[in-house]
Amino acid sequence: MPVDTAVEQLADERVDHRFKALPPDAEGLTVGELAAQRRNLFTGGFTTPVLALSAESLEHNLALLETYAERHGLAFAPHGKTSMSPQLFARQLERGAWGITAAVPHQVRVYRAYGIQRIFLANEVVDAAALRWLAGELERDPGFRLVCYVDSVRGVELMDEALTAAGATRPVDVVVELGAGEGARTGPRTEADCAAVADAVAATGTLRLVGVAGYEGEVPDATPERVRDWLRRLVSLATAFDKDGRFTGTEEIVVSAGGSAWFDAVADVFAEIPELSVPVLKLLRSGAYVSHDDGHYKHLTPFNRVPQEGALEPAFRLWAQVVSRPTPQQAFANAGKRDAAYDLDLPEAQVVRDARTGDVRPAAGITVTGLSDQHAWVRTEAGADLEVGDWVGMGLSHPCTSFDKWQLIPVVDADGTVTDYIRTFF
Repeated sequence: MPVDTAVEQLADERVDHRFKALPPDAEGLTVGELAAQRRNLFTGGFTTPVLALSAESLEHNLALLETYAERHGLAFAPHGKTSMSPQLFARQLERGAWGITAAVPHQVRVYRAYGIQRIFLANEVVDAAALRWLAGELERDPGFRLVCYVDSVRGVELMDEALTAAGATRPVDVVVELGAGEGARTGPRTEADCAAVADAVAATGTLRLVGVAGYEGEVPDATPERVRDWLRRLVSLATAFDKDGRFTGTEEIVVSAGGSAWFDAVADVFAEIPELSVPVLKLLRSGAYVSHDDGHYKHLTPFNRVPQEGALEPAFRLWAQVVSRPTPQQAFANAGKRDAAYDLDLPEAQVVRDARTGDVRPAAGITVTGLSDQHAWVRTEAGADLEVGDWVGMGLSHPCTSFDKWQLIPVVDADGTVTDYIRTFF
């Protein structure tokens, strides 16, 4: 099924108790019908807490990475695990993305259910059941392309055994992952180990070596120099493999890296890739840019280092309501760990919407100091203007763990009008 058709069907889903914060009086409407009502986030019956995605910032961020990739000659396969939203995948593909990156087989199944034809699986898969399904999917759809990591000789052996047992008729395209250094995450640590993995791939009939890849975000004690040094090792590995004839039979060589913190380094070093025996697909995989954030990536974004390239905008705001004001120094809002990302940084109180007037003011002297399951602990300084019933708008850190707490997220214009709802599948 084409991506656009599959995504359009999401509008037919019924609104009910599964989707927190949506107006109780919308029960039974389809998502499309509710969106068409263009309700106001603050006066349209939404309950708190409610996560809102800025329509303007979302569009800005999508456009910025599209033009960035074009300007630097990069193909783009944004990491879908950030949002797990078919609607956002469709918008990324409309803006020229080569495909979508996944981390685990379940995510690949979601992507395929919504018509994604090119998937980069940035992990080794040794699960026989998953490989059996993958073999069937490749046989069923000749237009489907998947590129997958290989990490070890043992992993290659397990993949070959499972695919052979499944009667696989198409080889699975694989890239050797180069580990980012001692103490980093996955991937062989040395070029010799990478060559051994490539030799193991060549000995199979079920796998085809098409390139090399890795994740520069795991370089230990990362600095621009350390990250670029590792990326140059990755490029050198691809060059050496090509010189040795390891990519025979492939129409293009895949060289892939690029999280959300160092894609400027990826762009710089990938520009140095020499001419190889066949064209090179320089594949960037940054994903957190879609919503950006007010914490972790706000400080790490490459656009801070190269401001002439533009700037991403935080697109999430979590609105919670003050439900208790027990002392002049303390308040509690009704959003907690079930609602807010907290794995890297606590939410940041940014604005207050007055319950009496609807006016919005800066959250001066108001700080979130902790989260319980369903409460935000708020410290208020002398003179801080905050009452029970007020709405507190909070910025969030780390978008990956914001999307996974909300299955249906209102997309909100600057004036508070809800224009759409983003469905997620975690």
